[in-house]
Amino acid sequence: MAVALYPGKFDPFHNGHLDVVSRASALFARVVVAVYDTPSVSVLFDTAARLELVRQGTLALDNVEVVTYTGLTVACARRHGAAVVVRGLRNLADFEYEYQVGMANRQMAPDIELCCLITGAEYAFLSATILKEVASLDGPFQDWAPAASVEALRAKYAPRREGQSEHDRVPALRSKLTHQG
Repeated sequence: MAVALYPGKFDPFHNGHLDVVSRASALFARVVVAVYDTPSVSVLFDTAARLELVRQGTLALDNVEVVTYTGLTVACARRHGAAVVVRGLRNLADFEYEYQVGMANRQMAPDIELCCLITGAEYAFLSATILKEVASLDGPFQDWAPAASVEALRAKYAPRREGQSEHDRVPALRSKLTHQG
Protein backbone atom coordinates (compact mmCIF):
# COMPACT_ATOMS: atom_id res chain seq x y z
CA MET A 1 0.00 0.00 0.00
CA ALA A 2 1.19 3.49 -0.87
CA VAL A 3 1.99 6.47 1.29
CA ALA A 4 -0.43 9.39 0.86
CA LEU A 5 0.00 13.10 1.53
CA TYR A 6 -3.02 15.12 2.70
CA PRO A 7 -2.03 18.81 2.42
CA GLY A 8 -3.92 21.87 3.58
CA LYS A 9 -4.07 25.00 5.71
CA PHE A 10 -6.28 23.33 8.34
CA ASP A 11 -7.28 26.68 9.86
CA PRO A 12 -8.60 25.06 11.97
CA PHE A 13 -8.77 21.29 11.64
CA HIS A 14 -12.43 20.23 11.63
CA ASN A 15 -14.54 17.08 11.30
CA GLY A 16 -14.64 17.31 7.51
CA HIS A 17 -10.84 17.12 7.51
CA LEU A 18 -10.95 14.30 10.05
CA ASP A 19 -13.42 12.40 7.85
CA VAL A 20 -11.03 12.60 4.88
CA VAL A 21 -7.89 11.69 6.82
CA SER A 22 -9.68 8.81 8.60
CA ARG A 23 -10.87 7.35 5.32
CA ALA A 24 -7.45 7.88 3.72
CA SER A 25 -5.80 6.10 6.66
CA ALA A 26 -7.92 3.02 5.87
CA LEU A 27 -6.81 3.10 2.21
CA PHE A 28 -3.09 3.82 2.54
CA ALA A 29 -0.25 2.36 4.59
CA ARG A 30 0.64 5.78 5.94
CA VAL A 31 -0.94 9.22 5.63
CA VAL A 32 1.16 12.34 6.06
CA VAL A 33 -1.03 15.31 6.93
CA ALA A 34 0.96 18.32 5.74
CA VAL A 35 0.05 21.69 7.29
CA TYR A 36 0.97 24.44 4.84
CA ASP A 37 3.22 26.93 6.59
CA THR A 38 2.89 29.93 4.27
CA PRO A 39 -0.63 30.20 2.84
CA SER A 40 -1.36 33.15 0.58
CA VAL A 41 -4.41 34.08 2.66
CA SER A 42 -4.42 35.17 6.28
CA VAL A 43 -5.03 32.49 8.89
CA LEU A 44 -6.64 32.63 12.32
CA PHE A 45 -4.12 30.24 13.91
CA ASP A 46 -0.37 30.31 13.45
CA THR A 47 1.45 27.29 12.05
CA ALA A 48 2.40 25.81 15.44
CA ALA A 49 -1.22 25.96 16.65
CA ARG A 50 -2.60 24.49 13.40
CA LEU A 51 -0.03 21.69 13.56
CA GLU A 52 -0.98 20.88 17.15
CA LEU A 53 -4.73 20.97 16.38
CA VAL A 54 -4.22 18.42 13.60
CA ARG A 55 -2.04 16.25 15.87
CA GLN A 56 -4.67 16.33 18.62
CA GLY A 57 -7.44 15.58 16.14
CA THR A 58 -5.69 12.55 14.65
CA LEU A 59 -4.29 10.92 17.81
CA ALA A 60 -6.47 7.82 17.35
CA LEU A 61 -5.10 7.16 13.85
CA ASP A 62 -1.92 5.08 14.21
CA ASN A 63 -0.72 5.43 10.63
CA VAL A 64 -1.03 9.23 10.44
CA GLU A 65 1.93 11.58 10.73
CA VAL A 66 1.55 15.37 10.93
CA VAL A 67 4.19 17.72 9.48
CA THR A 68 4.50 21.29 8.23
CA TYR A 69 5.73 22.30 4.81
CA THR A 70 6.50 25.23 2.58
CA GLY A 71 6.86 25.28 -1.17
CA LEU A 72 5.31 22.94 -3.68
CA THR A 73 3.00 20.18 -2.51
CA VAL A 74 4.57 17.70 -4.92
CA ALA A 75 8.01 18.45 -3.46
CA CYS A 76 6.60 17.74 0.00
CA ALA A 77 5.07 14.50 -1.28
CA ARG A 78 8.45 13.39 -2.63
CA ARG A 79 10.23 14.28 0.64
CA HIS A 80 7.84 12.00 2.51
CA GLY A 81 7.80 9.20 -0.05
CA ALA A 82 4.14 9.80 -0.94
CA ALA A 83 2.91 8.41 -4.25
CA VAL A 84 -0.55 9.96 -3.80
CA VAL A 85 -1.93 13.38 -2.86
CA VAL A 86 -5.32 13.12 -1.13
CA ARG A 87 -7.89 15.90 -1.34
CA GLY A 88 -11.45 16.14 -0.05
CA LEU A 89 -14.33 17.26 -2.25
CA ARG A 90 -17.54 18.79 -0.91
CA ASN A 91 -19.07 20.19 -4.09
CA LEU A 92 -18.57 21.03 -7.75
CA ALA A 93 -16.53 24.15 -6.97
CA ASP A 94 -14.07 22.02 -4.95
CA PHE A 95 -13.84 19.60 -7.89
CA GLU A 96 -13.06 22.35 -10.38
CA TYR A 97 -10.34 23.81 -8.18
CA GLU A 98 -8.79 20.44 -7.29
CA TYR A 99 -8.90 19.39 -10.94
CA GLN A 100 -6.87 22.46 -11.94
CA VAL A 101 -4.34 22.02 -9.15
CA GLY A 102 -4.18 18.28 -9.82
CA MET A 103 -3.40 18.84 -13.49
CA ALA A 104 -0.68 21.36 -12.62
CA ASN A 105 0.81 18.87 -10.15
CA ARG A 106 0.59 16.13 -12.80
CA GLN A 107 2.68 18.30 -15.15
CA MET A 108 5.32 18.81 -12.45
CA ALA A 109 5.23 15.29 -11.00
CA PRO A 110 3.60 12.71 -13.30
CA ASP A 111 4.56 9.94 -10.85
CA ILE A 112 2.36 11.32 -8.06
CA GLU A 113 -1.33 10.46 -8.28
CA LEU A 114 -4.29 12.54 -7.10
CA CYS A 115 -6.95 10.81 -5.01
CA CYS A 116 -10.10 12.81 -4.29
CA LEU A 117 -12.37 11.58 -1.52
CA ILE A 118 -15.91 12.87 -1.49
CA THR A 119 -16.73 14.25 1.93
CA GLY A 120 -19.40 12.45 3.91
CA ALA A 121 -22.87 13.99 3.56
CA GLU A 122 -22.86 15.12 7.19
CA TYR A 123 -19.87 17.39 6.45
CA ALA A 124 -20.68 18.52 2.90
CA PHE A 125 -21.62 22.01 4.16
CA LEU A 126 -18.62 22.41 6.45
CA SER A 127 -15.64 24.61 5.71
CA ALA A 128 -13.11 26.27 8.00
CA THR A 129 -14.66 29.61 6.99
CA ILE A 130 -18.14 28.57 8.12
CA LEU A 131 -16.75 27.02 11.30
CA LYS A 132 -14.86 30.21 12.21
CA GLU A 133 -17.84 32.43 11.42
CA VAL A 134 -20.24 30.46 13.60
CA ALA A 135 -17.67 30.20 16.39
CA SER A 136 -16.99 33.94 16.26
CA LEU A 137 -20.71 34.61 16.70
CA ASP A 138 -20.94 32.18 19.64
CA GLY A 139 -23.09 29.76 17.65
CA PRO A 140 -23.39 26.01 18.17
CA PHE A 141 -20.25 24.73 16.40
CA GLN A 142 -18.98 22.15 18.91
CA ASP A 143 -20.16 19.17 16.82
CA TRP A 144 -18.21 20.33 13.79
CA ALA A 145 -14.64 19.91 15.06
CA PRO A 146 -12.50 17.74 17.33
CA ALA A 147 -12.33 18.83 20.97
CA ALA A 148 -8.95 20.56 20.68
CA SER A 149 -10.18 22.71 17.78
CA VAL A 150 -13.40 23.57 19.62
CA GLU A 151 -11.42 24.65 22.67
CA ALA A 152 -8.98 26.65 20.56
CA LEU A 153 -11.81 28.47 18.77
CA ARG A 154 -13.56 29.25 22.04
CA ALA A 155 -10.32 30.64 23.47
CA LYS A 156 -9.62 32.63 20.32
CA TYR A 157 -13.05 34.25 20.18
CA ALA A 158 -13.77 34.57 23.92
CA PRO A 159 -11.76 37.83 24.22
CA ARG A 160 -14.12 39.52 21.73
CA ARG A 161 -17.12 38.53 23.81
CA GLU A 162 -15.46 39.28 27.15
CA GLY A 163 -13.79 42.54 26.11
CA GLN A 164 -10.29 41.10 26.67
CA SER A 165 -7.32 41.35 24.40
CA GLU A 166 -6.69 38.21 22.34
CA HIS A 167 -3.00 38.72 23.04
CA ASP A 168 -3.62 38.02 26.74
CA ARG A 169 -5.11 34.57 26.02
CA VAL A 170 -2.84 33.18 23.29
CA PRO A 171 0.00 31.92 25.58
CA ALA A 172 -2.49 30.02 27.75
CA LEU A 173 -4.07 28.43 24.66
CA ARG A 174 -0.71 27.41 23.23
CA SER A 175 0.24 25.88 26.59
CA LYS A 176 -3.02 23.91 26.75
CA LEU A 177 -2.62 22.63 23.19
CA THR A 178 0.96 21.58 23.77
CA HIS A 179 0.28 19.73 27.02
CA GLN A 180 -2.93 17.88 26.11
CA GLY A 181 -2.64 14.32 25.28
